[in-house]
Amino acid sequence: MITIDTQEQLESLLDDNGNLNVKDNLTINIDISIRGDIKARHIDARHIDARNIKAWNIDARHIDARHIKAWNIDAFNIDARHIKAWNILARNIKAKDISYNAVCFAYDNITCNSIEGRRDNSKHFVLDGELKINIKGVK
Repeated sequence: MITIDTQEQLESLLDDNGNLNVKDNLTINIDISIRGDIKARHIDARHIDARNIKAWNIDARHIDARHIKAWNIDAFNIDARHIKAWNILARNIKAKDISYNAVCFAYDNITCNSIEGRRDNSKHFVLDGELKINIKGVK
């Protein structure tokens, strides 16, 4: 297991291209900035601001990303250009395109240009708010 508590410890693990390649479990306990893509099996974070995320599971309070590809997403707020996931659970989802396997739901709102399930019996819904599709201005 690798634990990082300072920016200097993180920078010592980056290769010449600024990539972090860790095969062991990694725990990062600081507010850091990672440039480049994030590829991981599990991400547990308060805030994620990234261009591309590829992960098995994401558990976060806020996700702001251009592209998200994941098995499962459990988040408070998601703001992304493209989301492709197995299952999505969030308080609010704002995306240009959403593609999911079985279930996509938000407690409050989903705002997007398109949303589609890849199974015949897949479901997307909002519990307490609105599902807004093809809204101008969604990036």
